[in-house]
Amino acid sequence: MRTIYTFYVDAARIALQSIFAHKLRAFLTLIGIIIGVASVVVVGAAISGLNTYVMDKVSAVLGTNHFMIARMAAHGNISEEDWEKMNRRNKRLEFEDYEWVRDRCVACSEVGAQFQNRVDLSHEGEKMYGTQVQGCTANMVSIEEKTIAEGRFFLPQEVDTAAAVIVIGNDIKEKFYPGLDPVGRSLSVRGIPLQVVGVEEKRGSMFGNSLDNQAYIPLTTYRKIFGGRQSIQIHGKAASREQFDAAIEDARMALRDKHKLKGADEDDFGVVNTGEIAGDVDSITGGIAMVVTPITLISLVVGGIVVMNIMLVSVTERTFEIGLRKALGATRKQVLLQFLIESSFLTTFGGVLGLLLAFGIVWIISATTPVTMTVTILYIFLSLAVSGGIGIVSGVYPAFKASRLDPIVALARK
Repeated sequence: MRTIYTFYVDAARIALQSIFAHKLRAFLTLIGIIIGVASVVVVGAAISGLNTYVMDKVSAVLGTNHFMIARMAAHGNISEEDWEKMNRRNKRLEFEDYEWVRDRCVACSEVGAQFQNRVDLSHEGEKMYGTQVQGCTANMVSIEEKTIAEGRFFLPQEVDTAAAVIVIGNDIKEKFYPGLDPVGRSLSVRGIPLQVVGVEEKRGSMFGNSLDNQAYIPLTTYRKIFGGRQSIQIHGKAASREQFDAAIEDARMALRDKHKLKGADEDDFGVVNTGEIAGDVDSITGGIAMVVTPITLISLVVGGIVVMNIMLVSVTERTFEIGLRKALGATRKQVLLQFLIESSFLTTFGGVLGLLLAFGIVWIISATTPVTMTVTILYIFLSLAVSGGIGIVSGVYPAFKASRLDPIVALARK
């Protein structure tokens, strides 16, 4: 046992001596491995970061434990045929549908309703294009977990009385009221003057679209301005994640009952929840990873070919050493393991350097851009495992060739 241990220690020492005796050559040999490992980890960080970014933005828009029922609501991949089928089947949701669900969803902590439309706003000669105006119930501020930076959200009694009030997003504030406090000032929507009572906290953008070019008015005020022929959205919230599925099912069954749908009848409305969106995001990023990761691993294969080449050169350079070791009693297996250990050390060093390079790249990108980057253990393990495996594979042929050398012929080549 001690003899085996001593052999591996000596083999490791000889491998390190060989590598450090030709530092520049070893480094140039490992550039492919370094770049390959760094590529895999950085790509993995970008994919994981994309997932985090999307879910953070979805949570910022929808809040947590929140679901929505609408006439047309689909997630994931849906065929054009299925979409047309839903379009023919699904009914417009009315205000009475919202009231029905609100009164019967036992597992829901909140049930709200919302209309939405895009309009161009004008104020004192300035224009704001494509503002999303949402007419909603007062509890939408808690359902979607909105944060009001200035003033307040409108109150339930202001919804009941169709009060002429509005809560604006940060983009509207900066456009129409730069350097001013907008609360208490007037803003017209389709010619109807409304009093600004609050400003939503800045939320940023999602995929290049601003989340701050929005305004909220009481649902009843919205119907006065835009009419009531639009399909309403019903929004529900559960008190906890554990009650979330029950809340969705309660709301869904209540609406099926209202629409007189029986057992096998398909829903004539759509349901969207944050859990399904998370699954869709995971599916998309997983697909991206399946395509991109193998491409980045190609650079590791190229690096392995370079390692094999340099190991063949090493075998040629050390022919006399190999012959001497075999003449002194070294077995073919020991010579084989000697060169396998050396090639594995080479690629392991390359993997560690590539990992350090990847962390540096991720840090620089995260520090200088708004791009989300998240280094994951999976990609670290994958890159190091593949680089180590390539070291063994690329060292097999040179090691086998070294082990096959005839000691007499090898000694004669000095």
